[in-house]
Amino acid sequence: MSTSEEFRRRFPALRDTTYLASCSQGALSDTLATALLEFQYTLRQYGAPWDQWMREVDRARQLFAEMIHADVNEIALVPSVSAAAYQVASTRDWRSRPRIISTDTEFPSIAHVWLAQRANGAVVSYVSDRAGVVDAEDYGAAIDETCRLVSVPLISYRNGARLPVRSVIEKAQSAGALTFVDAYQGAGVEPINVKELGCDFLASGSLKYMLGIPGVAFLYVRDGIGDAHEPPATGWFGRCNPFDFNPRDIDYPPEARRFESGTPAIPAVYGAVAGMRVLAALNPEDVRANVAELGQYAHDTLTAHGEDVRSPADASLRGPQVALLDVNPDDLAGYLATRRIITSPRGELLRIALHHYNTVEDVDTIAVAIRDYRRISARPF
Repeated sequence: MSTSEEFRRRFPALRDTTYLASCSQGALSDTLATALLEFQYTLRQYGAPWDQWMREVDRARQLFAEMIHADVNEIALVPSVSAAAYQVASTRDWRSRPRIISTDTEFPSIAHVWLAQRANGAVVSYVSDRAGVVDAEDYGAAIDETCRLVSVPLISYRNGARLPVRSVIEKAQSAGALTFVDAYQGAGVEPINVKELGCDFLASGSLKYMLGIPGVAFLYVRDGIGDAHEPPATGWFGRCNPFDFNPRDIDYPPEARRFESGTPAIPAVYGAVAGMRVLAALNPEDVRANVAELGQYAHDTLTAHGEDVRSPADASLRGPQVALLDVNPDDLAGYLATRRIITSPRGELLRIALHHYNTVEDVDTIAVAIRDYRRISARPF
């Protein structure tokens, strides 16, 4: 297994950059850079090498299946997690059980998909957070036999809070509701076992902690899950044999591939494979432990510097992100960027995302830089 030091060396930019934005885009690895060049080479050398590209698509499905402990037939490639949510929502029947349970900490792009189903009879209810944390009992109180779908993020994009996913899934199952897990803010640094979770659907894209680039995402569909309606957003990759090229027949495979549509973004597929190969060299439990330790150090250090930290103080409720309040986080992020410190502002928070390639020195660097920014901002003009 690769140590965190060996892992860090695979990211050349970290020699002169403090990279703390994995919640938005993972750092560029040497493997990813090579994979993108390899894709360019296939274009230059072969023109249209569909056989090579399809092998890479198959590798992407297989690697994601291995990452989350699923069968490869339970994985579909989709353009985004929003598309994954749509494929789930558009194939449900909302008449007898109209309710979708979501949360205010849901990424808006997912929530918007649920809201759009109101045109088809769905009723969306939200579980509020309490000081940035969502309580399992509040989720449980919202779930009953009128629920068709319960949506719960693995980790909140806003402040890195960990949600009570297992408890929510158990409650949903007891009520006969399906469950959708958005794992985007955890996949790559959080061990995920869909068999242990028991969820019906789980989705993640490749560009964040999974160390790929934008353009491709993955949808896990539990084996045996049926659809009330066949997927209306479809295409040739959603056929039993995409290369039959029959415009008069629309057959759907029974496995998760029925949710695929047009040609995947092949460069992004190369990137996803590269990212997952880098991650496959790691022990997921070691990654989670290291990131949790860094998160605690960041929380304690920033709090000691007088920052208003809005991610949970309880380490068991905090994912791979520490978020702090600022009157203008975009300005703060811009200042940090001038010192080659990359962060991700969202709303009123500056998000500091931690990966296995980060170190306590990275945390010290940003803490000092933020302290300097506060001093500069406080000067009279």
